Amino acid sequence: MTSISDAIERHIISVLVDDEPGVLARVVGLFSGRGYNIQSLTVAEVEGNLNLSRISIVTSGTPMVVEQIKAQLARLVPIHSVCDLTEMGAAIERELALVKIINDGKNRIEALRIADTFRARTLDSTLGSFVFEVTGNSSKVAAFIDLMHSLGEVEIARTGVSAISRGNQIDLMAK
Repeated sequence: MTSISDAIERHIISVLVDDEPGVLARVVGLFSGRGYNIQSLTVAEVEGNLNLSRISIVTSGTPMVVEQIKAQLARLVPIHSVCDLTEMGAAIERELALVKIINDGKNRIEALRIADTFRARTLDSTLGSFVFEVTGNSSKVAAFIDLMHSLGEVEIARTGVSAISRGNQIDLMAK
C-alpha cells in the first residue's frame, strides 16, 4: 500500500552553475547513475559577466526521491544553488515547440484554425505542409500537438521547459 507522501510528483528544479565544460555531463551523470529520469532539460548562459548558466530540469519522483536529487545536486561542484520551483509556489513555465504538419484539403483549414486558437505562429507554409511555432506551458504544447496529430502526419521539435518563480524573490543566487 502506498501513502499519499509516496505519490509521484513532477518537479521543476533550477540549478545555477559555472558556465564551463563538463558541468552538464556531471549533472546528467548524477541522474543516470542513480536511475532518476529527466523529462526535460534546458541550459543556457544567464550571467555572461559572471560566467554562470541556468539548468532547468523537469523530473518526477516521490517527495523523498526529489529531496535526494536536490541534495545530491547541491553537493556537485561547480553548482552555486539548487531551487525547486515547484515547491516555491507560483512559477512561470514556458516551452517552445516547432510542429510540422503534412496534410491537405479541409484538414489544412482546420490546422490553421487550431493554430489560431492556440496563438501559434505559422513559420512556413507549402502546398502540403505547415510549420507552426507554439509556446506555453507543457500541457498547452502537448494539447496542440495532440490536435495536430489528428489532422495529419506530424514532426515535432521541442525546446524543453524554462521556468522562473513569480514575484520579487530571486530564485538563484551565487554563493
